Amino acid sequence: SDPMHFSTVDYVIFVVLLVASAGIGLYYAFSGGRQRTTQEFLLADRSMRCLPVSLSLLATFQSAVAILGAPSEIYTHGTQYWFLGCSYFLGLLIPAHVFIPVFYRLRLSSAYQYLELRFSKSVRICGTVTFIFQMVIYMGVVLYAPALALNAVTGFDLWGAVLAMGLVCTLYTALGGLKAVIWTDVFQTIVMFAGQLAVIVVGTHQAGGIAEVWRKAQNGSRISGLDLNPDPLERHTFWTLGVGGIFLMLALYGVNQAQVQRYLSSRTEKEAIMSCYAVFPCQQIVLTLGCLMGLVMYARYGEESPLDKGYVKSNDQMVLYFVMDVLRDLPGLPGLFVACLFSGALSTISSAFNSLATVTMEDLIKPHVRPMTEARATLLSKMLALAYGLVCLAMAYIASLMGSVLQAALSIFGMVGGPLLGLFCLGMFFPWANSTGALVGLVSGLVMAFWIGIGSFVSRMSASVPPVINATVIPDVGNMTTAVMTTLITPKPRPSGVQALYSLSYMWYSAHNSATVVVVGLLVSFLTGPWKEKELNPGTIYPVFGNLLFFLPQRYREKLCCVTPLEDNVSRLNATNQYPVSNTAFLLPL
Repeated sequence: SDPMHFSTVDYVIFVVLLVASAGIGLYYAFSGGRQRTTQEFLLADRSMRCLPVSLSLLATFQSAVAILGAPSEIYTHGTQYWFLGCSYFLGLLIPAHVFIPVFYRLRLSSAYQYLELRFSKSVRICGTVTFIFQMVIYMGVVLYAPALALNAVTGFDLWGAVLAMGLVCTLYTALGGLKAVIWTDVFQTIVMFAGQLAVIVVGTHQAGGIAEVWRKAQNGSRISGLDLNPDPLERHTFWTLGVGGIFLMLALYGVNQAQVQRYLSSRTEKEAIMSCYAVFPCQQIVLTLGCLMGLVMYARYGEESPLDKGYVKSNDQMVLYFVMDVLRDLPGLPGLFVACLFSGALSTISSAFNSLATVTMEDLIKPHVRPMTEARATLLSKMLALAYGLVCLAMAYIASLMGSVLQAALSIFGMVGGPLLGLFCLGMFFPWANSTGALVGLVSGLVMAFWIGIGSFVSRMSASVPPVINATVIPDVGNMTTAVMTTLITPKPRPSGVQALYSLSYMWYSAHNSATVVVVGLLVSFLTGPWKEKELNPGTIYPVFGNLLFFLPQRYREKLCCVTPLEDNVSRLNATNQYPVSNTAFLLPL
């Protein structure tokens, strides 16, 4: 029989994954507080320990797209991509010590409430709508992309896979709330590690040991050294990955509602910070597994990739082809890897459903509807989670009609993350920023993001090299070999002007767009009358300048910028505990 098809055992493993995930959801629907309050349904009663939270944080953006993307990146371009790991230090330290304390002490339930406390209602609504737009597009692609690759390589039923995942996920998210989402994430993370490890161990064994894999990769010059080229147009250098990556991590781990919600569900602020630390080694392991898989793939195929031979049509299909090729004589293991892929997709979309239900409830419905009973609010949250599940299936269907626009849909995720990060930074670090500045900044950041994103997409299309922009982190690398061949013959002129902006490395997008928001926001704020720290809601500013300029005497620091440490604000905040006293920004200094 064709080696690229599934055996019964594989299907059984796949079904077990879905059943186990659904089982966890049902368990939390009928145990504990039975999801009767919004606090429990959306925030897991603020009772989670650090380990499940950290694995859940890890799983949320470790989607199937990433599991398939990293190995093909390494296979095609070598291990330079591994230096992304350097950005994880600051990319997780800053959320742990800047964003978490601010969000946690304000006792928020959605990150966008912060925007109202700091700026105004309109800024909050703009932030919320931007986030909903981003997540809805993203989750359809995350659901559809792995099912498509799987269908192309193994003939696994495309819509069967999409519907099975979408419905199971909607079921356990709508019934079990955030507790179910977090615990299924834990289970799915373990399955992800197991699936990747199985492929690496078996593949290394078949290639003749890890030393042999390394030797082949070195001969094929796939092991890259430290590339310190500061040029921001180079796709992957130490600087784009190690510094540009920090902003990408901040956008994902600092201000994205799906992650903020995890921090807020921790039982103490300390547990939230610990869970952020615990993500760090896990992230490094995930990255290393992806790299190893790419190297084992190179040891197996050398320069003769299944893509060039025409067995498969795209990079993610190539990784799946390799997996099926390696595991063909071992019944059950291909099923394990597919379960691993779908775990990636499930953990991502379940978080998306839950965080979307939260922001819709907290930011769009509660402030504008007369107060409702807890039971009714909880029921509404469940209906919202269910509705977003169906929207996700609809988006997957739309993604299937769009075909090559899949890549563009993924890059929208990256485009929107930067401006939102800029908006939060503007609010947290710059006491002068006012709400007009915030709105103009956000809009200009989004315009900049789409201009560069779409511009680079179009200019690449016209150059007929497939686009290399992508979402979570992993770029798609079309037929780069042909592109490389032509480059060797004709030295490319360095792009200038707008063209240079379009050829900016996609790793810098997040940094560039968030910087745009901050700069424009500050300019507009100074033109329209900057706010003073005393007028702001206590606890909404992180005294970054006060801490940086510690060598100046106190009174100069007070003139220059904010000095109030966060701790002092908490006691003052309890006076305005529930909500800001008025929706004007000029709160009386309490």
